[in-house]
Amino acid sequence: MTQNQHYDTIILGGGLAGLTLAMQLKQQSPEIKVLVLEKSDGKAPDAAHKVGESTVELATHYLREVLNLKDYMDEHQLPKHGLRFFISPEHKNEIHRRVELGPKVFLPVPSHQIDRGSFENDLIDMDVELGIEVQLGAKVIDADLKDENHTVTFSIDGEEHKATSRWVVDATGRASFLKRKLGFAEAFDHNVNSAWFRVDYKIDIDTWSDNEKWHSHVDNGLRYLSTVHLMDTGYWVWIIPLVGGRTSVGIVADEAIHPFKTYNSLEKSLAWIEENEPQFGRELASLKDKILDFKVMKHFAHASKETFSTDRWAVTGESGLFGDPFYSPGSDFISMANTWTTDLILRDLKGEDIFFRTKFYAQVFRALYDNWMPLYQNMYPLWGKTQVMVAKIFWDWGAYWSINTLLFTNNGLTDLDLLKTLTAGPTSILQKYGELSKHMQRLFLDWGPHDNADLNDRYTDPFDLDFLKKFQEDIVEKEFDRDELLLKFEENMLILEHIAAETFRLVSNQVHGTSMELTVDPYTMSLNGEDRKSKNSKEVLRNAHIAKEMRNMWLYPYPEKVKV
Repeated sequence: MTQNQHYDTIILGGGLAGLTLAMQLKQQSPEIKVLVLEKSDGKAPDAAHKVGESTVELATHYLREVLNLKDYMDEHQLPKHGLRFFISPEHKNEIHRRVELGPKVFLPVPSHQIDRGSFENDLIDMDVELGIEVQLGAKVIDADLKDENHTVTFSIDGEEHKATSRWVVDATGRASFLKRKLGFAEAFDHNVNSAWFRVDYKIDIDTWSDNEKWHSHVDNGLRYLSTVHLMDTGYWVWIIPLVGGRTSVGIVADEAIHPFKTYNSLEKSLAWIEENEPQFGRELASLKDKILDFKVMKHFAHASKETFSTDRWAVTGESGLFGDPFYSPGSDFISMANTWTTDLILRDLKGEDIFFRTKFYAQVFRALYDNWMPLYQNMYPLWGKTQVMVAKIFWDWGAYWSINTLLFTNNGLTDLDLLKTLTAGPTSILQKYGELSKHMQRLFLDWGPHDNADLNDRYTDPFDLDFLKKFQEDIVEKEFDRDELLLKFEENMLILEHIAAETFRLVSNQVHGTSMELTVDPYTMSLNGEDRKSKNSKEVLRNAHIAKEMRNMWLYPYPEKVKV
């Protein structure tokens, strides 16, 4: 390439985050000049050695609708039949006896199981076709961000090159080039580790049982397309199908319960799975010669003191914030970071003053991260608590669909006036949402020691609860204008408050024998009688419809003499 060439944006890293950002910039501003620097010197193999194959609703909207990849995803990547959880750890040898949580039929919002190797290779080709310069085999040496035009120094085949740009975006993943250079790394207290590998074989859990009742719950073939979670105290094991009949397998575990040293090699991982998930372990024992690779990641959660800078640089993907792969949110964080970064770059190139936007987007992004992480922190001991996990998963999904995803799919992340309204003061919608979510996670933790029954032989579907079904349908059925969206958020928050209150009634009745007609303040509720105060404090009376729907997720005997 030519020395000292100038670009509007240089993206460091050509993985999923960097390639999709380049595409988003070019699609929204065809005249923009973008350079992507990727250190690998060739395209990735299929079933690439990367984690992050499972997308959920927010990222699916980003890929299919924002990047216009709908036809590509349908043709070249597997459809996904939701997230599927097998709890009831007392029955690890008989999958049909475990409590199963997952959708029976395809969801209103499509999602995908992505082969990261083939997908990123295709993204390179699509980016080049759009006019984006993608330089493979480029090792970034330095980025000088002090001048009006930033200077990036990199090498190709040992020869040093320089290029200038107005913006630099770090998408180098865990290499975190700018974070290391500028010193804004931030540790996060979530000591969970992972190991994973690919198997050149179609692992289909439907073959694990001949039980007719179990097979009748889900149409043939749909379990195979799910992201499967096998769960017990302190861990979950994933099984994800990939194109070409391959399968991704991973272990994610809390260090305090399952030390990393017990599964940090392939042989140890196989032995660990055989011990902790024996039914799956027996199948893997016959597939050792079909295992393609192995990788580990220790203490993967990390925060970032910076994400978007008024000095015209940004971080996206794992270069910035990363939480936990449970619920598959990694691509969601890429989608949000890329959308904010694209908005800032294009406004700046048009001459707009983006100082306030840059600061505000960074604050909102960090607030979303801080509100998301309590879903995981200290929660892994609950992964073997059957009723707690059913209630928690349904709550977490409902909150995610009704607020996070709806905000993204209606272009709310870059609507400054909307964001100001949603975040202004402790009684604003997003502040209430964050507070309510944290109280619910606290309730699950306090409830954990009381959920010890052997609950089994049950199938539960999120769409057995019609308010959860409506939350997801709203993602695709209508695009709301600003006023409609605000009203929808207020409506959804009221439903979430009723869900929280009814969950507390059920839990308090089980633990303390209290009345199901209890008036509950979801912002101060405490299973242990703690004295809490909140500016959002309100008494929530029982809602008959929500109470009736929530019976569908209650696995214990429902309280007698209760009218709903």
